[in-house]
Amino acid sequence: MTATVPLRAEHWPDVARIYAAGIATGHATFAADVPTWEAFDAGRLADHRFVALADDGTVLGWVAASPVSDRCVYSGVVEHSVYVDDAARGRGVGRALLDALLASTDAAGVWTVQSGVFPENAASLALHAAAGFRAVGTRERLGRMTHGPLAGQWRDVVLLERRSPAV
Repeated sequence: MTATVPLRAEHWPDVARIYAAGIATGHATFAADVPTWEAFDAGRLADHRFVALADDGTVLGWVAASPVSDRCVYSGVVEHSVYVDDAARGRGVGRALLDALLASTDAAGVWTVQSGVFPENAASLALHAAAGFRAVGTRERLGRMTHGPLAGQWRDVVLLERRSPAV
């Protein structure tokens, strides 16, 4: 990996492919389908989304944050997602993406970055712990899967957060 750069429209085909692979696992998201670029772009904060690129320009993974609320009291709280291509796992891609996200959110005055992770996703839980996130608790039976082999099953979600040391 050579660079972590802002996620832009030209990265979308690879980002969508990596997102679809995560959806297919059943352990990355409640989402059943990859959104359009327009929906993704509208729902994610432009200053807080990045891709990790290989030397040849291939997208190895992505991270993006969304506001948790439009209420002013939550202006410094975002929720993020991070996805790494299967072929790039174990190479520090996820950590590089989280580091880029946390640098951007710290610089912008964001005081809390949070995420919800399925308890079965041990790799994501370990990545987040290494990046300074803590488990706040487990939200039991938070949602029911609507697709794939786990369709109809209730899922727990571990709520993770990282408080900015800069804010």
